[in-house]
Amino acid sequence: MLRSRILGCGAYLPEKVLTNDDLAETVDTSNDWIIERTGITRRHIAADGELTSDLAFSAAERAIAAAGIPANEIDLLILATSTPDNTFPATAAKVQARLGMRHGVAFDVQAVCAGFICALSVADKFLLSGQARIALIIGAETYSRILDWNDRSTCVLFGDGAGAAVLRAEESAGNGADRGVLSVKMHSDGRNYDALYVDGGVSSSQTAGHLRMKGKEVYRHAVVKLAAVAGEALQAAGLAPGEIDWLVPHQANLRIINAVAQRLELPAEKLVVTVDRHANTSSASIPLALVEAIEDGRIKSGDVVLMEAIGGGFVWGSAVVRW
Repeated sequence: MLRSRILGCGAYLPEKVLTNDDLAETVDTSNDWIIERTGITRRHIAADGELTSDLAFSAAERAIAAAGIPANEIDLLILATSTPDNTFPATAAKVQARLGMRHGVAFDVQAVCAGFICALSVADKFLLSGQARIALIIGAETYSRILDWNDRSTCVLFGDGAGAAVLRAEESAGNGADRGVLSVKMHSDGRNYDALYVDGGVSSSQTAGHLRMKGKEVYRHAVVKLAAVAGEALQAAGLAPGEIDWLVPHQANLRIINAVAQRLELPAEKLVVTVDRHANTSSASIPLALVEAIEDGRIKSGDVVLMEAIGGGFVWGSAVVRW
């Protein structure tokens, strides 16, 4: 029996930091208004000419170094992004070339904020089926390029960044204490397509467009769906909420994070929260939070980590991993 085990993670945040006070100079908002509604104090913004592939490559290099695996041994690269460098080819192909990965396959997945969970799910299936032996999954975004900086309801919420993880298929003892991916559950419901979207696209307008969101509708769906899918993933892993060591949620909004934790009856000390400093980095938010909690010593070997995310579409999912 094989199990997909996470060997190492890496993250990258652009150097430029945009604070709430900085935003207040150009947008009708304030530091207090943003913090009260979102918990966000600042976000990182990609420099001019700094592409999603650049962020992804930097995070990937750090994940590979943490895993201690040569890049040329990776035979699967999945990049989750909704802000690719080009319409095609896949941004993953550019990262593959820069890493010196000369075999296997590289491709993008597009599940918006749930992209990292989707990439994890796909990689897990490749590894368990024997189609790949070592996988690199990346969540990378430059949302600053699709924001309407005159819309205070959306431009204050997002930031840029990238996070990555290296996974390897390993033999499992099957004794209930195996390290690795224990379960992944995903769903989507296209009836909510217009609740969170970008008003542009190749076939509709031939423009990149700007992000648009019905905030109250997104919040209402997010809390219910995230708590439910987290419960599904825990049940599939044979675990109860009380056995979770850490909840590493998609960092969309502090109110959503706290509401989901309350539904799962998880105390605040079990939450990994970075939204205050990173804002919503979409598919990058979970791996960015993972890296922070690993590097500061919170996540340790043997810990049970629950991840969950929801993105436009809607598409949502949850994963349980024993570290």
